[in-house]
Amino acid sequence: MQQKFVIHPDHKSLEIDVKRAISNFDNYHDILGDAERNVIKIVDVGEKKYTIKSFKIPNLINQIAYRFFRKSKAERSYKYANKLLDLGIQTPFPLAYDLYTTPFLFKKSYYVSELLECDLTYRELVHEPDYPDHEAILRAFTRFTYDLHEKGVLFLDHSPGNTLIVKTNSGYEFYLVDLNRMQFGALDFETRIRNFSRLTPKKEMVVVMANEYAKLTGEDEAMIYQKMWELTEAFQKKYHGKIALKKKVFFWRKKYRDS
Repeated sequence: MQQKFVIHPDHKSLEIDVKRAISNFDNYHDILGDAERNVIKIVDVGEKKYTIKSFKIPNLINQIAYRFFRKSKAERSYKYANKLLDLGIQTPFPLAYDLYTTPFLFKKSYYVSELLECDLTYRELVHEPDYPDHEAILRAFTRFTYDLHEKGVLFLDHSPGNTLIVKTNSGYEFYLVDLNRMQFGALDFETRIRNFSRLTPKKEMVVVMANEYAKLTGEDEAMIYQKMWELTEAFQKKYHGKIALKKKVFFWRKKYRDS
């Protein structure tokens, strides 16, 4: 098995500790999130806490693709995190990534970043309409998204759990996570509005975001709302259709769990 290990140049002194933590990944029990596909664990490295994200081994076709033609999710996460920081966009500090391959196939990969203790994610705004300062946070989030767009960042996984929100004395700070799907470059208006479509099924939240985005862009608010809600509805229909299809195709899994 071949290995490619890269650590941030400012933290070379932690290399041995990081490699040891990755090699002991299976022995750590402090798991972050639901661990449905990829597993994230919290570890101590030096004087700080970090997260190690272990990506699921891809299917055979993608094992070939990641071995020869595409950058791995771990490597993209590391590189995109550094690019975001260079642009002044916040994300947990990228410490390292580690890849394991055979001569012809891609196997395991790990991404290591600093643990960020957040107060909430966008998901709380969706599920808790009475969350304190709800509208102010939503408007601040919209301004944050506008800043991404102005800096030429298209976060393809702009969804409820992928923005961590930290309360500060002056307002709120936003940190992007799950970074392996991003594009960089000038964004047209439809692409910008489409980038809001995965965030919430709630019309009242779309109303607020459309209002704030109209203030920022100077575009017609009614037009922004109509387009934003149209794209949101289309995404929700497609999303729930996929869920229903999976339940039909994989009905046997539930039977197996219940037996």
